Amino acid sequence: MRNPVTMSRDHVQPAGTPASEGAPGVPDDGAGAPYLELLARDAPVEAYEQPVLLARAEGEPADRVAALERAKLLALRVRSELEGRRRREAELSALFETAHDLAGLRDLDAVLQAIVQRARSLLGTDVAYLSLNDPARGDTYMRVTEGSVAARFQQLRLGMGEGLGGLVAQTARPYVTDDYFKDARFQHTRAIDAGVEDEGLIAILGVPLMLGPNVIGVLFAADRRARVFERGQIALLGSFAALAAAAIDTANLLTETRSALAGLERANEIIRDRSAVIERASEVHDRLAELVLRGGGVHDVAAAVSQVLDGTVEFTEAGTAPAGALKASRTEGHAVRHQGDWVAAVVAGGELLGALVLRGHPDLDPVDQRTLERAAMVTSLLLLARRSAAEAEHRVRGELLDDLLDARERDPRLLRERAARLHADLDATHVVLAARLEGPAADADDEAAARRRLWSAASHLAATRHGLAAARDGGTVLVLPLAAGDSATELARRTARHLGTAVHQPVTVGASAPVTDLTVHHDTVAGAYAEGRRCLDALRLLGRGGDGAAAEDFGFLGLLLAGDRDVGGFVGRTVGPVVDYDERRGTELLHTLDAYFACGMSPARTKDALHVHVNTVAQRLERVGRLLGEDWQTPARALEIQLALRLHRLAAPERH
Repeated sequence: MRNPVTMSRDHVQPAGTPASEGAPGVPDDGAGAPYLELLARDAPVEAYEQPVLLARAEGEPADRVAALERAKLLALRVRSELEGRRRREAELSALFETAHDLAGLRDLDAVLQAIVQRARSLLGTDVAYLSLNDPARGDTYMRVTEGSVAARFQQLRLGMGEGLGGLVAQTARPYVTDDYFKDARFQHTRAIDAGVEDEGLIAILGVPLMLGPNVIGVLFAADRRARVFERGQIALLGSFAALAAAAIDTANLLTETRSALAGLERANEIIRDRSAVIERASEVHDRLAELVLRGGGVHDVAAAVSQVLDGTVEFTEAGTAPAGALKASRTEGHAVRHQGDWVAAVVAGGELLGALVLRGHPDLDPVDQRTLERAAMVTSLLLLARRSAAEAEHRVRGELLDDLLDARERDPRLLRERAARLHADLDATHVVLAARLEGPAADADDEAAARRRLWSAASHLAATRHGLAAARDGGTVLVLPLAAGDSATELARRTARHLGTAVHQPVTVGASAPVTDLTVHHDTVAGAYAEGRRCLDALRLLGRGGDGAAAEDFGFLGLLLAGDRDVGGFVGRTVGPVVDYDERRGTELLHTLDAYFACGMSPARTKDALHVHVNTVAQRLERVGRLLGEDWQTPARALEIQLALRLHRLAAPERH
């Protein structure tokens, strides 16, 4: 049975109206003062009973209690009126914001989503949703939902006259029910009832979306409990429905306009394309000549040709280009078509260097084809020139790194000058990395070629990062600057990924701890390189080939996995800051740490062991935290620190 929708509002007695003509007035004995305060702080309804209850509890006279009762009723009426006004203001504000969204309509889905969100919020319902009619299928389907949790409900389609929504869409009138499953006014179907049951809906309000006399959809608000929707709420949802219909109409008009403009644009493009072919050839010639003169690179050539041919041109290595197309282009001396792309071989002196590939252009006129071929020839010349320059620079970088690793008698000033010419700063903080290829080689020649590729990729990376690289011990060694906020671990992992991608083969990278000055001692770089190699060996022993890591990642496990057991390095990395602080300041932080761990990490027992005040222990531990980091007491760090303390004691027993 349909439930009538009613809405009532209390009349607020105007100021100055005698009490006998309307609601009782506020007494003159101050009974209204507590309620004015409650109104001023927007107290909840329950709070308005407190003054009356308090007066009765304190035995106030009956006339005083009666005056408070009258004041309470009047205050509640005023509060109700204020709430109504606030609600109407919120509704008007939401309608204004939605209309503002429509004025700058860019995304229809976003506007419709905003409408159902605001409708749900203002009506205070569990769910709000919007359906649109499908003239081709003769039904209506769910378009936007807010608060829905059931997938089947979100995918519902309703035939005209089916369910409450189908009835609204068919009759162009709003319908409301306070109990959907008990309402026999509309046709129930198994699919619709199952979706509504999945969502758990009970009370549903639906209003039509109208464009002129036509219904294009339905806007709904629904609750998962029985509820009577007021007239004002029905009117509000109808206002939102009108805005939604306007948004859909505007979007449809924009779509039609864009389609018409796109058709005109395509016609104009055909006309312009025919007249611009010769201009393209001239333009690409000028651009390529300019690139060569100003020292442009391969990717600059590809970018320039991409603009001229209105497509995406990429340079690919010989090993990654389509083999059949590459062979055909090299043999014929022309660009060839391959699965919707065009491939032009880049050849110099009989050596195949790679290819220029024009993506997604199955049809290419002869002028543009010759443009791509000319760009491939320019690319080969640039590659030869760059190869010669790069090999010379790589050799210089490798020689400098060899001197840093091996030369015992050297002049730091000369080393810095040589590095400056390579745009490297030896005084900056660096990390020394050892890199090695993973995976078996087919034969000795294949292994040698793979090592050359690794050295070339490492040298290129060092040049771009203002570092150094050299071939050594069957792999490569790199010295790269450490950026602020970066870590040796992150640098090692990035380097492993970069080199692996460049050589198309897994590369394992071990990193040293950061090194602050590469020229102070003759064995600084060599020691860091040895540390990096230990990390590399540890990674391989752990089955993590192709990954990157630094000494800090292994902690004391590095001592177990490393071949030469770098005890001093582990102690320095773990408690070195505390040792240095004690030596500079003459403090007892190291001794305090020993006692703290020996006493089960209890400050109270530690102060007894050291015969100092507990505040002294706390201050020393706070200093330790600043030196070692806030996580120094976590189980993993604490274990490593205790091991480092024991190794330190064993290495220097006279200090303890």
